Amino acid sequence: MVICSLIKMWFLVPFLRIYMYINLALCMLLFIEKVYMVVVVVVNKLFGQKPEKLYKWEPFEDDVELGTSHYPLVLVQVPMFNEREVYQLSIGAACGLSWPSDRIVIQVLDDSTDPLIKGMVEMECQSWASKGVNIHYQVRDNRKGYKAGALKEGLKHDYAKQCEYVVIFDADFQHEPDFLT
Repeated sequence: MVICSLIKMWFLVPFLRIYMYINLALCMLLFIEKVYMVVVVVVNKLFGQKPEKLYKWEPFEDDVELGTSHYPLVLVQVPMFNEREVYQLSIGAACGLSWPSDRIVIQVLDDSTDPLIKGMVEMECQSWASKGVNIHYQVRDNRKGYKAGALKEGLKHDYAKQCEYVVIFDADFQHEPDFLT
């Protein structure tokens, strides 16, 4: 019994005391952070700072004289891997962006391992291509780097190098048609 109390007194009590001070310091840091965040929010509310005031941006407008040439050429990459449930929606959303058709390139990067899904995605791309959409269906022979590797590989094509901007939409992300404007 004496040994047990000696162990508690010499080892357990100092450890718990140090642990308590560490927790107290962390609690104080959290409290200071909360107070700081309240001050930042109040200052922003009082002075009315909004991102629209900090960053001057205007949506693109059609210019009759220039036509669509003042629009930048945009590459839209859609990486996929066995996306059976959402491949039609994601390809349709990318092809349905409100942007001049001669200034946009859709690139579907399919790393699917299921041949049935690969066939369905390819047929969907061909369907959109027959409607006049500039869409490219790309397949790799390996999955090195997974989706990021497919994106990197997609940028190596000549038509991708001509694009000024690159937009990446994951297959399950549904964006608004006016995303680019």
